[in-house]
Amino acid sequence: MITLSSDFGSPYPAAMKGVVLQRTDARLVDVSHEFPRQDVRAAAFWLREILPYFPPATHLVVVDPGVGTDRAAVAVEAGEHVLVGPDNGVLLPAARALATQADAEAAAGDGTDAFAVHDIGYEDAESSTFHGRDVFAPAAAAVHDSWVDDGTVPNAVDGLGDVAPTDEFVDLELPEPKIEGDTIRGEVLVVDDFGNAITNVPGYVLEGLDEVRVDGQSVPAVETFAEVPEGQWLATVGSHGNVELDVNRGRGDDAFGVKASDSVRIEL
Repeated sequence: MITLSSDFGSPYPAAMKGVVLQRTDARLVDVSHEFPRQDVRAAAFWLREILPYFPPATHLVVVDPGVGTDRAAVAVEAGEHVLVGPDNGVLLPAARALATQADAEAAAGDGTDAFAVHDIGYEDAESSTFHGRDVFAPAAAAVHDSWVDDGTVPNAVDGLGDVAPTDEFVDLELPEPKIEGDTIRGEVLVVDDFGNAITNVPGYVLEGLDEVRVDGQSVPAVETFAEVPEGQWLATVGSHGNVELDVNRGRGDDAFGVKASDSVRIEL
């Protein structure tokens, strides 16, 4: 399969699908085309959380505020997956997760060197503003059709021509919280469509606690939203394993007054 992810909304993803389907009979699966516009870090976070649930696939990703500049176009081999997109860091957190997953399954290490980045070039692009259609979609189709017959990755970038791994690529690592005794200084990574403010604070810090202070405000620490009355602020651990700042049947970002990239202080 080929998965597609972007911040395009509609109708632009249809053009990418059309290009792919002209070249291959791949099964197409949309991850999302509603990532926050031009927010590379938010897309990187969600891809890291979502793509490891897929079977081996080619992942076409276009969140590309640098389109038309001299930024590179890359294909990243990671475990049993290949990611295709702009060289702005958006692919790297997911690539690390996929490589680490593959390494863990093989009991071969921590995955730190288990991905390879290839500069695929884009000199023949028809447009300087729609590389999703003109560069990345054709590249994803070429990668898909280069997979060997048994579905494994080893020849997956052959269809891209004469490309080789490169050490020159834009990296992106999501920020880590600072834990000092009972005080944790973290950051809101993303806010989802429910208004849940997802932080970079690991969920284990809430273990055994009934309450924490978030930026000076005491809130219950609970496992489920239903443990507090409707409208109650709360801290919980989301499906991604991080601490979320939420409201039962309300918007956590509004209640806590935070948005993506804002700092938060959690006192245990």
